[in-house]
Amino acid sequence: MVNPNMTEADYRKSKIKSRIAWGVAIFFACIWLVLTLTPFFFMIINSFRKQFDMLQQGVFHLPDPWFFDNYVNVVSHGFFGYFLRSVIVVAISLVLMLAISAFAAYPLARMSFKLNPFIYALIVAMMSVPMHVTLIPIFKLTTSVGLYDSLGSLIGPYVAFALPMSVFILTAFMKTIPKEVEESAEIDGCNRYQNFFKMILPLSKSGLSTLAIYNGVSMWNEFAFANTLLITPEKKTLPLALGQFKGEHSLDIPIILAVLTLSVLPMITLFIVFQDKLVKGMMAGAVKG
Repeated sequence: MVNPNMTEADYRKSKIKSRIAWGVAIFFACIWLVLTLTPFFFMIINSFRKQFDMLQQGVFHLPDPWFFDNYVNVVSHGFFGYFLRSVIVVAISLVLMLAISAFAAYPLARMSFKLNPFIYALIVAMMSVPMHVTLIPIFKLTTSVGLYDSLGSLIGPYVAFALPMSVFILTAFMKTIPKEVEESAEIDGCNRYQNFFKMILPLSKSGLSTLAIYNGVSMWNEFAFANTLLITPEKKTLPLALGQFKGEHSLDIPIILAVLTLSVLPMITLFIVFQDKLVKGMMAGAVKG
C-alpha cells in the first residue's frame, strides 16, 4: 500500500530500492538454481555414455552418440524388483507412522493431564538419539525375533525413528486448531473419538501431507539399515541396487548414474506434484488459529 503522505521523490526512491532488492534476490536465486541443477545435469547426461566416454569426451559435454543401453541393462537386471520392494516398505512405514503420530499427537495437543509435559519432553528428547547408534541392537533384535533378511525388518526402525519428529511437528500443528471447533462438535453430540476422526484429523491433512513427503524421502533413500538387515539380493531395496550393477574388477559409472537417475525420478515427480501440499503444511502451523 502506498503511503498517502509520501512525496513523488520518496516514491521513486522506494521503487528503486524495491527493484534493487528484487534484482539481488533473483540473482542469488539463479545462482542457487545453477548449483542445485548442476549435479542432476551431470548425472543425467553421463548416464547416456559408454563406460569410458567420460574420460574421452568430458563430463559436461553432451554424449556423442547417445547410449541408451545403460537403461536397458538396468531395467533388464531386476531394477523394478528393487523399486517395488522400496515402494512396499515406504508405503507401509508411512501409513503406520502417520497413524501412530496422529494418535499420539492428539492427546498431547488437545488434552490436559499430569504426564502430558513429561511425555512430550521425552518424545522431544528421543529426537537427539543418533540413528546409527542403534544398528547393532536392532540387528540382534531382528535376528532374535526371526525378521532378519525380510522387508519387515526395515519397517520397525523406519517408523520408530520417524515418530519423534513427526509427533513433535503434528502436536504443534494440532495446537493451532481453534478449541471452538471441538466445542461446537461436542454441542452437536460428538465424543472424543468422533472429534478426532471427524474434526481434528481432516483439519490436519496439510500437516500429515508434509510429514508423509518429508519422511517418505528419508525412507526411500535410507541405506544403513537396509544394508545391515537385508542380505539376499531378491529382498534388497532400491538404495542397495547400486551394488548389483557394480562390476567385479571395474566400475561402470554411466550404468550407476542410470540407476541413480531412475531412483530419484519418483521422488522428484512426487515433490513436483505435491509441492503445494508441502508448502501449505509448513506454513499452516506458523499462524495461530
